[in-house]
Amino acid sequence: MEVSHTVINLIIFVLAIYVGYHVVWTVTPALHTPLMAVTNAISAIVIVGAMLAAAQTETVAGRTMGVLAVALAAVNIFGGFLVTRRMLEMFKKKEKKQ
Repeated sequence: MEVSHTVINLIIFVLAIYVGYHVVWTVTPALHTPLMAVTNAISAIVIVGAMLAAAQTETVAGRTMGVLAVALAAVNIFGGFLVTRRMLEMFKKKEKKQ
């Protein structure tokens, strides 16, 4: 009996969600900012992979999913940089009012 590749990919996807959820919620606040920077780098890799995958597909549905993946990863990177910048501003010393 052979298991379809779709089922295997779905199982891997569900396991990645489960592991990712537990990893993110156990991070201490001090490590959150460095992890956000790493997440932004991973999203950049996702954009490159999505562009390569979209370019190699022959169907309209495949290209549409590739464009959607690029758009969502771009939003993720932009939002991640905004959140990281905001978090870093919290650690800056505030100027005293005169």
